[in-house]
Amino acid sequence: MDVLFRTTLALAWAQDTGADLAKTNVNGGAIAIGHPLGASGARIMRTLVNALHQRGGRYGLQTMCESGGMANATIIERLG
Repeated sequence: MDVLFRTTLALAWAQDTGADLAKTNVNGGAIAIGHPLGASGARIMRTLVNALHQRGGRYGLQTMCESGGMANATIIERLG
């Protein structure tokens, strides 16, 4: 149900802002794919690398929230 709710919000946001949905994450997030405790970062990074390879993308952005209100973001560039 949570994924359905978030999808509805994302579609409403895209309609209101005119955002290009081709630039959004079509692979789902931690709730849709699963949340392996202690390995989420590695799982998200691997999904990002696979998505860049499949789409022929060059840059990717990985964001994660962490315990205690912390967060990080990583930008990667696919070479070759």
